[in-house]
Amino acid sequence: MNSHAGDPKELGTFLKARRAELGPHQVGLPATGTPRRVAGLRREEVARLASISTDYYTRVEQGRMPASTPVLEALARALRLTADQRTYLLGLAGRPPADPPAPSTPQVTESGRRLLGQLTTCPAVVLTDTMDVLAWNPLAAALLTDFALHPEPRRNYVWLLFNDPVLRDRYGDWDSGARACVAYLRMNTAGRTDDPRLHRLLAQMADQADFQRWWQGHEVAVQGAGNKHFRHPLVGDLTLDWDTLTSSTAPDQHIVVWTAQPGSTSEQRLHELAAAVATHGPTAGLRDGQPVAPGLE
Repeated sequence: MNSHAGDPKELGTFLKARRAELGPHQVGLPATGTPRRVAGLRREEVARLASISTDYYTRVEQGRMPASTPVLEALARALRLTADQRTYLLGLAGRPPADPPAPSTPQVTESGRRLLGQLTTCPAVVLTDTMDVLAWNPLAAALLTDFALHPEPRRNYVWLLFNDPVLRDRYGDWDSGARACVAYLRMNTAGRTDDPRLHRLLAQMADQADFQRWWQGHEVAVQGAGNKHFRHPLVGDLTLDWDTLTSSTAPDQHIVVWTAQPGSTSEQRLHELAAAVATHGPTAGLRDGQPVAPGLE
């Protein structure tokens, strides 16, 4: 995750969203018996838990005062933040070391392209911190969607997940997958609200109600590893594990690779899909993402 001078306003919004999720009983505070006019904890309650003054906390939440690292750590404990949320909070405050600015038009490293070319039985894509799709192998196009059909400005994984019916239909649990991608996007871009690529994506997603709700929820998560269920019209259902590999020479580039458990039905079906791709290309047996009768391809 990259960070620069910090974003006090965004940090305050994040703190407000997190305290709204907690009730007094969740943090060991006694119930007062009086009606609460705000959702979750009051500012004075957060300040008490963090052992700071209410005025100090109010100024931090309103973006009018920077917070020191010890105070941020105390707030993370008071608000019961997860490890990912704590990292994000520190990033918003500009605490982690600043990385060089991301190039406006990132280029996949030569080693990254070579790795993609050699992954013939595993779908793989190269994503930036803002989830732009820089490159992919044929099996990824067959499993997910034909990225080449989309112009480069729309070739973003988040945008495609919400707007491309082929990719959307391939997800067995679209809500969970899409929500996770929004959390990864927030985590990846903490402290980089001036990134023009992020601005472009947010403008493109302005009419997506689900995206806007999840984005405003300020949920964050590290894009590390997990598993995903796919519904493929040619080979059937697959459950695949995914891992993210980050380039040491281009930290804004991440290779996401999907693999199947050895001996599983998913492994067999992934091999079937790879064989079809090797013979006929990434859209083998499909038209507009759906199977076609033999002889009509």
